[in-house]
Amino acid sequence: MKLTKAQYDTVSESFPTQRGNVSLSNLEILTAILYVLENGCKWHALPSCFGNWHTVYTRMSRWAKSGVLNTVFTSLQQKQILKIKIDVVSIDSTNIKVHPDGTGVLRNRGNNPSDNLADDVTPGFIWLPQMTGLQ
Repeated sequence: MKLTKAQYDTVSESFPTQRGNVSLSNLEILTAILYVLENGCKWHALPSCFGNWHTVYTRMSRWAKSGVLNTVFTSLQQKQILKIKIDVVSIDSTNIKVHPDGTGVLRNRGNNPSDNLADDVTPGFIWLPQMTGLQ
């Protein structure tokens, strides 16, 4: 997935104007984003021919938050320049342990000696209140 200059010109009005000291053009950033989408690589693994990965990621993040990427990809699909279909967008490596009671497994309710302690063992301590001074 690589856009030509003519294809980029059809959606260039969707991008914000570049200001300040900009080392990469919007076309170069968009090409790098398309490379990551196509290959599924991490941002750190972005080849150096696309520029600094952090620059590409920062601009992509800004565009995504402001709605620019949504507008650009919608426009590219409507003009049938790119056909992008996102099936799964879930990347997470978190593991959450569930308490044994939360698994739905029935507990073993067999013979538990601590259930009938009052019947089997005499208490080791008895407290009896004593009232003094009353007749």
